[in-house]
Amino acid sequence: MAQLSDDCFAFGGPMMSVDEAVAIIAARVTPVHDIDTVSLVDADGRILASDISAPLPLPPFTNSAVDGYAVRSRDLPPREERAFAVTGRVQAGALASQAIRPNHAMRIFTGAPMPEGADTVFMQEDVRIDEAGRLVVPAGLKPGANVRPAGEDIAVGSSALAAGRRLRPQDVALAAAFGLTHVEVRRRIRVAVFSTGNELVSPGAPRAAAQLFDSNRFMLMAMLARLGCEVSDLGILRDDRASLAHGLKTVADSHDLILTTGGVSTGEEDHVKAGVESVGTLVLWRMAIKPGRPVAMGIIGGTPFIGLPGNPVASFVTFVHVVRPTVLALAGAAQQRLVPMPVRAAFSYKKKIARREYVRVTLRKGDHGLLEAVKFPREGAGLLSSLVDTDGLVELGEEITKVEPGQTVGFLGYASLM
Repeated sequence: MAQLSDDCFAFGGPMMSVDEAVAIIAARVTPVHDIDTVSLVDADGRILASDISAPLPLPPFTNSAVDGYAVRSRDLPPREERAFAVTGRVQAGALASQAIRPNHAMRIFTGAPMPEGADTVFMQEDVRIDEAGRLVVPAGLKPGANVRPAGEDIAVGSSALAAGRRLRPQDVALAAAFGLTHVEVRRRIRVAVFSTGNELVSPGAPRAAAQLFDSNRFMLMAMLARLGCEVSDLGILRDDRASLAHGLKTVADSHDLILTTGGVSTGEEDHVKAGVESVGTLVLWRMAIKPGRPVAMGIIGGTPFIGLPGNPVASFVTFVHVVRPTVLALAGAAQQRLVPMPVRAAFSYKKKIARREYVRVTLRKGDHGLLEAVKFPREGAGLLSSLVDTDGLVELGEEITKVEPGQTVGFLGYASLM
């Protein structure tokens, strides 16, 4: 399991910015050391543990990029069309039976190896066959046209996939193109997830009139699963310092991260802070972010702890900006800054300076086909419908104080946040 020092996340400022939080996490969290060897079928989403260099060039041999006719570039007509005798035929997966002869052409298909001596291919759409059965080609084709040289994509020995990459389907395809069947990846991060609060019951359990079904826990577990984590669902911890402390301490040795939601504000019934401090060390982050200012982070028995707000939108937003980079750092993944897509605002908005805010929006096509962001009509960090019925978040940086319709803003789609 991860073993961090008790002051790993210590921060002296009055309120932490989002960028400061991510920088501290990336610099001070130690990745897990265990390595798994997995088949390519199971590699998607895993974190590559070691660099992969190209064991062969891609493509491994020079081949035709089109269906057509292979010729020697020295035989290309410079000014007017020319007729060639056609001898031979090369299909994909087979070698030419002979070298190409001067002033001759050879029928060739996409992906087939180029015949010896040939270095240019005419597309079949650009040629014709005359009455004598000869190939007639136009003038003006450049030498080397429609040919894919060996190593054109990736040269042998070059760096192809770097350690720390979170593998995507296209990365898996590249490994397969090298003939690999397995890759080395970091083991999955083990995360214990609790909800806290006497007001919560799990779906399926009897619910009293003053209670709510717990939704945050299931949202967070789904988000963790998308990040490739092994998740332990540890249910709901009640608003009691002793039971909170016991539950947190019990799971610390067997997990890489402990994640809770609720109970991290400053009210007298918010017991997470005291519970953590009785079994570990906690630095209460007051992040300059809306929604989601109350976020707690600390260390319990060497294992990092993060306590998220109880309001679902605040929990979602702070997961993206605190939990996600922590999980990636623990997994040895390279940190990648979220890059908002520029869109036009179709709303007005005012905010405080020196605080980053996230506005829930839906995209629509506006004038001239430009994408516009339409703000969800209601405010409130407790509105699950505002996450369900929107496409993503508009990110408003610390320096922004207002938004006017037509202004360019940065949009983060939900799919890019997990």
